[in-house]
Amino acid sequence: MTGPFSAVPGAVVDDAGLQHVGNPLAEQRRLAAGAALAPRADRAVIAVPGEDRLTWLDSLSSQALTRLDPGVGTELLILDPQGHVEHAASVVDDAETTWLIADRADVEGLYDWLRKMRFRLRVDPRIADDEYAVIGGTAAALERISPAAPAGVPLVWRDPWPSVTPGGHAYAPVDPHPGADRDWAEAIVTRAEEARMADAAARGELELAGLTAVDALRVAAWRPRWTTDVDERALPHELDWLRTAVHLDKGCYRGQETIAKVHNLGHPPRRLVALQLDGSGSVLPEHGAAVRLGDDAVGIVTSAALHYEEGPIALAVVRRTTPVDAPLTVDTADGPVAAAQEVVVPPDAGATANVPRITRLSRRAAAQ
Repeated sequence: MTGPFSAVPGAVVDDAGLQHVGNPLAEQRRLAAGAALAPRADRAVIAVPGEDRLTWLDSLSSQALTRLDPGVGTELLILDPQGHVEHAASVVDDAETTWLIADRADVEGLYDWLRKMRFRLRVDPRIADDEYAVIGGTAAALERISPAAPAGVPLVWRDPWPSVTPGGHAYAPVDPHPGADRDWAEAIVTRAEEARMADAAARGELELAGLTAVDALRVAAWRPRWTTDVDERALPHELDWLRTAVHLDKGCYRGQETIAKVHNLGHPPRRLVALQLDGSGSVLPEHGAAVRLGDDAVGIVTSAALHYEEGPIALAVVRRTTPVDAPLTVDTADGPVAAAQEVVVPPDAGATANVPRITRLSRRAAAQ
């Protein structure tokens, strides 16, 4: 794959976009500190103009959107009738158009579904990939570029994770949450601005980070993502996604009955865990690698990364009944690797809503 950032010294680019510029671990540190920006070729934009856009999206999705203020970021999920996640998108409105930022692999499916659901409402969604690109970084870092503002409101989405947004609910029992200090935003920029950024980076005037760094910071913050952490069985409860993507008190939408039943009366059948992997080897588990308790496969790895502070880490979805203190292993190309489990979604999530908070100790602190 070629693209505007291919000429940046050290750039490694593949079909997904800019993976790194020579040192993914250093790029993580610079990205988290606000010193670098990350081109998000793995993300794409859907524009939804029209007078009925917010009430329409509200009626279709898990999020309350009818009173969304211009420039305020939120996110939505599109669920099937059984409450499983079908699509996910970040949302920002500029008083004329609602802008959805979605994982590129999900954009066509989300767009096709939205077009089918227009009926006679005044909405006209379009994929805006030819017009716009997505750039990620801290909010302060994004001030160094020029977001698009076709209606006068800069198109910058501030990630609400891991805050509990209005109508949401948190399952993770740790305090502080590992994403508490996460500062992440994504700007929608014109293709001309993207090209200007690429030229500045090639001249050494703008520092970039690749998608490898972006994903490592996400995994460390326990932040779910459609591309990696969602399968055909995924419920928002299993991924602690009620925090930011579901409004439990809004009006009817497809899948709402399951959302309410699982949260108020039952338990999700699976749960997300964070794994601290044995760092003695150099091979990370592949997406879908088996998580085992003894010889029994109890789940799969959804995301894995080498973090600049935590070392090799992963997110996995396991059976709800997997003991929280169980010694787990993960399959890799070099054989099984020991995995220490951290509870993201506890086994009693759902009907038992008030989960006691526990202090989280990082692996580094625990070793001291």
